[in-house]
Amino acid sequence: PTPATAGRAPGPPDGGWGWMVVFGAFISIGFAYAFPKGLAIFFKEIQDFFGTSYSEVAWVASIMLATTYGAGPISSILVNRYGSRPVVMFGGLLCGIGMVSAAFCTSILQLYICVGFITGFGLALNLQPSVIIIGKYFLKRRPIANGLAMAGSPVMLCTLAPLNQFLFDNFGWRGSFLILGAILLNCCVAGALFRPIGAATATVKTQVTEKRKDALKVVTEDAMEMSSPTTAPTENKIEEEGGNDCCEKINQYLDFSLFKHRGFLIYLIGNVLMFLGFFAPIVFLAPYAKHIGIDEYSAAFLLSILAIVDMVARPTTGIIANSKWVRPRIQYFFSFSIAFNGTCHLLCPLASGYTGLVIYSIFFGLAFGMVCAMLFETLMDLVGAARFTSAVGLVTIAECCTILLGPPIGGTLIDTFGDYKYMFLKCGAVMVLAGTFLFIMNYYNYSMLAKEEKERKAKEEDPKSVRTENEGRNNWNKETAQDGPELEPLREEQEELKKEMNGT
Repeated sequence: PTPATAGRAPGPPDGGWGWMVVFGAFISIGFAYAFPKGLAIFFKEIQDFFGTSYSEVAWVASIMLATTYGAGPISSILVNRYGSRPVVMFGGLLCGIGMVSAAFCTSILQLYICVGFITGFGLALNLQPSVIIIGKYFLKRRPIANGLAMAGSPVMLCTLAPLNQFLFDNFGWRGSFLILGAILLNCCVAGALFRPIGAATATVKTQVTEKRKDALKVVTEDAMEMSSPTTAPTENKIEEEGGNDCCEKINQYLDFSLFKHRGFLIYLIGNVLMFLGFFAPIVFLAPYAKHIGIDEYSAAFLLSILAIVDMVARPTTGIIANSKWVRPRIQYFFSFSIAFNGTCHLLCPLASGYTGLVIYSIFFGLAFGMVCAMLFETLMDLVGAARFTSAVGLVTIAECCTILLGPPIGGTLIDTFGDYKYMFLKCGAVMVLAGTFLFIMNYYNYSMLAKEEKERKAKEEDPKSVRTENEGRNNWNKETAQDGPELEPLREEQEELKKEMNGT
């Protein structure tokens, strides 16, 4: 790099190799989101094999989803430390190990560990780095890139739903888990595409850091020659800095000051509420179809219909969100998508036959794709690209609690009432409430931001406020100068120390 640009971080290229990064993110995000939903094909048979209830089997997908989201801070820390490429490759390896181990499980508890925790943690190491690296490669085209990468979920779901049914019919659920473990190793290939950006700048930063260390060493040696009264405050300062090292290291990877950010808190509360009803309808869609007498392949095809519509909805939503009319107020669009999703679930009990479920799947796929396409784009719009890595980690660990409880609560409602409609009504009501909350609070946030900006401009333009501040500072200096003669020796000592330091 030239001397003028040596210290600057390279800007996002908005293309080039970035499209290969989007393709890699398409694969890894697709597996991270679609794989827990695709496993719902095996739930009915696993339930019969182990003799468990709906809610007990639902814990498999629930633990996997919760681990995928709950391990977000760990994934963010690893990305900040090692970069996206090795983290995603290691995550793919963990996914393969978890599913292969699950093929030899002899109890539902072992499935919780192998499928839920091990595979879920591997998917977490795929999801976070893939979302983060897109923000490093794209700025102007970021909504489109996010929409294309998020389209990996419906494409994978569209493929996995019939594939899982085919594998089960030919190899059983144990053989299917072995094959799926091998398929998940493709995440390692996707991670290899995540080429680090800004390697040259890192070298320059290292050289600058070394020069600063040398300069600091020289200054420290000179300071040792000064008198002890002068060095005492410096030593105290060093001790204080040493005590703050731990907090600084933690804050380096996870920025906890985001909890003072009004927009971030609104987003966090709305999403935590939303995820209480976000995944349960997909987990129970195929079992619901089988429950009302639809054959296995037709039930699996409902997930494929949902995924095909979702596949079109995500990039289309990305293009709409990138338009000049929507992008400045993308939070409102996100709120509408969540409320629309909940409305679909509220109307689902009206679909009694297969045709009605097909219509429900189409609208559900559209609403689901709209929400997923903007899920991370809206967060980056609120906190900015610099703090996005920490924001993703903090959001996902907060969301994991409701993600963990969502499907089991739905399974409990099914076991209690013997009917699926109460589960769909619960999910719909929760999501409509979350969408309404986000719409109202985002309106409040935009109003407050406009008010704060107006006050800041008025303060800059009004010379009286600047004069008042200067007068207050001068009055304070005068009051200090009017102190009694008992402070005179201290002032003289300070002036002598200043002269000595200036001479040195």
